[in-house]
Amino acid sequence: MASIFTKIINREIPANIVAEDDNFIAFLDINPNAKGHTLCVPKKEVNKIFDLDEETYNGLMTFSRKVALALRKTIPCERIGMSVIGLEVPHVHVHLIPLNRMADIQFKKKISLTNEEFEEVAKAISENL
Repeated sequence: MASIFTKIINREIPANIVAEDDNFIAFLDINPNAKGHTLCVPKKEVNKIFDLDEETYNGLMTFSRKVALALRKTIPCERIGMSVIGLEVPHVHVHLIPLNRMADIQFKKKISLTNEEFEEVAKAISENL
């Protein structure tokens, strides 16, 4: 069965997409730790990051860096944090999270954004790529 991320990749469900190429896609996390919290996902559905072939793994890191640099230009923050956990969705994904303090990356405190705010943030990140 396709993961929720595969459904986003296939445009079966909507997402605020900020970047995409032939192999990867980046979209805003629907349950963000911070404004701009973005997920970078390989289009190839693989459950665990270290099960990716080396080329896809390195490509994901390069793609994530590109998105992180755009995110840093878009959202005022101390730095962009990166986390790979992968327990909630069985499809490799890199979390890019604007950080101002350590607690921002702990996945305990979530924020709420309106649909309009999600759209504005996604557009702004895309423009900074």
